[in-house]
Amino acid sequence: MAWRFAVSTLGMPGVPVREAARTALAHGCAGLELRVHPAEEVHLGLSGRAVDGVRSVLDGEGLAVSCLAGYAKVAAPGADEPVIDELKALIGLAHRMGAPSVRVFPGGDGDAQRRIGAVLGDLRDAGVRLLVETHDSHPTGAAALGLVAGFGAPDLAAVLWDAVHPWRAGEEPGVTKEVLGPYLGYFQVKDAVSRQDATPVPPGAGAVPLGDCGELLRSWSGWVSLEWEKAWYPAIAPVDVPLRAAAAWFGRYASA
Repeated sequence: MAWRFAVSTLGMPGVPVREAARTALAHGCAGLELRVHPAEEVHLGLSGRAVDGVRSVLDGEGLAVSCLAGYAKVAAPGADEPVIDELKALIGLAHRMGAPSVRVFPGGDGDAQRRIGAVLGDLRDAGVRLLVETHDSHPTGAAALGLVAGFGAPDLAAVLWDAVHPWRAGEEPGVTKEVLGPYLGYFQVKDAVSRQDATPVPPGAGAVPLGDCGELLRSWSGWVSLEWEKAWYPAIAPVDVPLRAAAAWFGRYASA
């Protein structure tokens, strides 16, 4: 079993990548999950030189890019072309940045199969994996799996397991892990007050059964990243607080 620990810059809104990298290193992270958003240093309009600059900063700090957290919605209603164009842009950015994967959302009931199918060649050529998060319209492992399993290529199109959403939707961790099988490509450790209240709390302080998740993931290899939703909940604690708790959780299960 080999886990690698990362933290998402969602928990550090507006913070320069260099500063975010130092926060990650201070808590034992091996990687940084970069939020790709117009409000952040990393975004889809970034010039090639600026992309290389970000990569140089992370290389200099000895940190990998664990994932690019994009906001494309593969099952969004409407035309295919804008979604496909956004996916291609994310894949190109990931390739230049040296990121092994790109996180996207489901986002509705549109034709995700056609859109993902249109970029499989790009993913293969770039050496990048598309990860559909258990989120919004497809919050469970079973639902998210339905968007990617038809390609039979988990090395190209797989699922990101967000610890909160499947559980809040009634799918227990054991079911999520079993149903995803080889399509489990990434795990975001996070906690929430309850099934009814999604307010983030530091890992271990809420109701999400993270102990069960840790036990289930012992035989799995991949990136484990703290996603702290400070960008959406500005009143919650600074990222150092949950990052300490996430590092303790990681150490408890990754070292056993």
